[in-house]
Amino acid sequence: MLNTIKTEAQARMSKSVEALRLELTKLRTGRASTALVDHLKVNYYGSEVPLSQVASVAVNDSRSLTITPWEKPMVAAIEKAIMVSDLGLTPNTVGTVIRINLPALTEERRRELSKHVSHEGENAKVAIRNIRRDAIHQVKELLKEKTITEDESHRSEDEIQKLTDRFVKDVDEVARAKEQELMAV
Repeated sequence: MLNTIKTEAQARMSKSVEALRLELTKLRTGRASTALVDHLKVNYYGSEVPLSQVASVAVNDSRSLTITPWEKPMVAAIEKAIMVSDLGLTPNTVGTVIRINLPALTEERRRELSKHVSHEGENAKVAIRNIRRDAIHQVKELLKEKTITEDESHRSEDEIQKLTDRFVKDVDEVARAKEQELMAV
């Protein structure tokens, strides 16, 4: 019973760290990456589909992406999706190829993004602490039902706290790496 609680907490905590990594790939760091447009949805004949299902996305060089739709009528829909997104980028179209140039980030924008990374890291830590709280609550419920002893309860709570500390450290490392990537010129 206790092992189930710990493994479930560990799985949920690792998902929180992965969610943070995924969220941070969407941030523009000045270098081109296909992950920058992965989350975009395009109107494809009345339904919203991911960009990767209607076009191929490639990194042209360190400062530009090229998007090649598989169908010519999709060019306008992809352009519109890029324009209304939160990326703040303007697509350039030549025939059926859409090119996105990534301007260099200003120092002020880098600081803003760094604050955003810190905020996302804090949100991930809060999620991990909430998972810890739930796991410890489950352990205390077992103690209250007299299914486990007090020693087992304390040992489990210590192990859950160690798990929490490990995942909080992982979140700090992910956030620190992204901030360094942002501040690199």
